[in-house]
Amino acid sequence: MQVTKVDGIEVHIEGEGTETIVMIHGWPDTYRVWDAQVAELKQRYRCVRFTLPGFDIAKPRRAYSLDATIRLISYIVNSVNQKQKVILMLHDWGCVFGYEYYMRNKQAVSAIIGVDIGDAQSKAVERSRTLAQKMMVKGYQGTLALAWAIGGPIGNMMTRYMARKLHAPSPMEYISVKMNFPYYILAAGEAGSYRSLVPFVPKVPMLFIYGARKPFMFHSDEWADKLEAKEGCKVVGFNTDHWPMLRQPERFNQVVLAWLEKPADNDEATAQDAAA
Repeated sequence: MQVTKVDGIEVHIEGEGTETIVMIHGWPDTYRVWDAQVAELKQRYRCVRFTLPGFDIAKPRRAYSLDATIRLISYIVNSVNQKQKVILMLHDWGCVFGYEYYMRNKQAVSAIIGVDIGDAQSKAVERSRTLAQKMMVKGYQGTLALAWAIGGPIGNMMTRYMARKLHAPSPMEYISVKMNFPYYILAAGEAGSYRSLVPFVPKVPMLFIYGARKPFMFHSDEWADKLEAKEGCKVVGFNTDHWPMLRQPERFNQVVLAWLEKPADNDEATAQDAAA
């Protein structure tokens, strides 16, 4: 494994494949969330991962604007892409930032693997949720935004409580209030607001994997149906929660590899997953 630094961020590179997969995690995770994927994919691909700016518990607490986050992702991709297009593998907030990176840098991406986040902020998703589900979303996001505002030991306690409540699999020693700044920006509309996000419309092959066993979805059926209708795209539901790559890593890797090898024709892998 090679570890290099790009603008102060440690970038981990494993594998010697000709294609590069850039993996971006979400809340409340770090680069470690992709351990099982790297162990399998590095046999055929060059795997690149890093902890999102602001998410590293060892670094000072700081909020990164949308533009600053995308700029850092751009620096990292440009430093590792070997002057070729990259494949993006994204989860949670990593989807938000990765999709935005793609919309601003379409020429740099060959394919996208999105995990559990689709058109999360769309009116279609809002309409699909019951009042109870809407309250649940506002509840956990509001708690994390408030924790960021409070900061310190109390903010850490609130953050870890919510992580346990949501059954987040990441070890508690890597989870802190520092990770909550996206929720604060989302809730407060502070500088760096995500209101300027460009609507995500993929023009490259995309695999969308989501967990079906959770209290609410982060994509609409309409969005998923439109995506799957596109050539080279695939939608696969797993019988898991928000972290399918951790709950069913072998199946996840199987679906990803089958799609990467032949994106337009992997019905067998999908059927096996649906039957599980």
